[in-house]
Amino acid sequence: MDNLTIGFLGLGVALILLLLRVQIGVVLGLVSFIGIGVLLNTRAAWGMLTAIPFNLVGDWNLTAIPMFLLMGFIASETGISTGLFRAMRILLAWLPGGLAVSSVGACAMLSAASGSSVATSSAFARIATPEMLRYRYDPGLATGVIAAAGTLGSLIPPSILLVLYGYLAEISIAKLFMAGFLPGLLSAMMFIAMIVIRCSLNPNLAPAVTETFTRRDLVDALKEVWALPTIVVVVLAGIFTGLFSPTEAGAIGAALAIALGAMRRSLTWKSLTRSGLATLSSTAGIFMVVIGTTLLGKFMTLSGVPNYIASSLLSFGSSDLAIILMVAILYLILGCFLDSIGILLLTMPIILPVAQEAGVELLYFGVILVKLLEIGLVTPPVGLNVYIVKAALGKRVPLTAIFRGVGWFVAVDLITLLLLITFPMISLYLPSLAPH
Repeated sequence: MDNLTIGFLGLGVALILLLLRVQIGVVLGLVSFIGIGVLLNTRAAWGMLTAIPFNLVGDWNLTAIPMFLLMGFIASETGISTGLFRAMRILLAWLPGGLAVSSVGACAMLSAASGSSVATSSAFARIATPEMLRYRYDPGLATGVIAAAGTLGSLIPPSILLVLYGYLAEISIAKLFMAGFLPGLLSAMMFIAMIVIRCSLNPNLAPAVTETFTRRDLVDALKEVWALPTIVVVVLAGIFTGLFSPTEAGAIGAALAIALGAMRRSLTWKSLTRSGLATLSSTAGIFMVVIGTTLLGKFMTLSGVPNYIASSLLSFGSSDLAIILMVAILYLILGCFLDSIGILLLTMPIILPVAQEAGVELLYFGVILVKLLEIGLVTPPVGLNVYIVKAALGKRVPLTAIFRGVGWFVAVDLITLLLLITFPMISLYLPSLAPH
């Protein structure tokens, strides 16, 4: 059996195990270890298995992940994000579909602070969706908007997916954050535009909210939520101006969240401990997958699979558009079965050489990949964010209604993706302003 056949056989076994719901880090590590052992020898496989985790854990760039996770968990545990929906509601409830529009704004802000689409969707499924249902909003709209808007944190920095992509592609994470900022805002604005247009044409989707708010209500709401925007602005301003690196930004953001939580008298030893444990658990899970992916990259390189796939794909066309369309088809299919981090890390050892061979701009390519992963978070049959919303609401809204509602947002996301592909400067404008 030649090396190429062994490589494809290993990929096939990995996909089967993943479909059987075996933990992705275990799958990638085990398959890669056995594959390297077959291609070389067991001693070489053990050598890689012992060296790679040590090198990864000590990599400075990846320390941004636990810092941003800690920042988000502290903000959540200390109640810094509490009242965000109410503030957005006071500001935007006058628009057609105002509560849904407010949900998009609140989700964008929280996901920017936490970097977790799952945490954002779970939180606002409990906060915003019951409020929309109380005002007789269409159940599909009331749930679909939360599932879809929760994905905005994948692009709006600080983003865990962008950190992982930057690490694997060996490009500046700060510039990646800049590249994701405008596409993230565009995604949010496209959601808002769709909601306003749909609700204007069909007011029954979102009956007008008759509640009135005074200036005092607005001031009180802003007093309650000012801490979260402060953290986000400090972190992004520091990264975009080059004042500090993404890892330093995460540490400063976490420290600022702790300080603001203490100032609000909501920081306790219990909340601090829970945040720390949640950060450790999430970081360990992500690092397990990264270790498995790095081993997979070694296995794939030894087998020659990436070079074979690259030459095969390039035979169909070597333009940026051809490569991106082929990757888009692959990601939209995988997004129906796997989670976003798993898809990114599983495919990077294969598609990155293809993009590099074709001369695709890697900053722009990363934004497109993460946008595709956003879409995968709400597409059936997996649609992780859809199930998060369903779990939060229980039997109040059937799963079919949530998928029906989220379909409108998937359509808008595909339009946004087309805009990002057609106009690369949406992604590349801010990085072009950064000093080289």
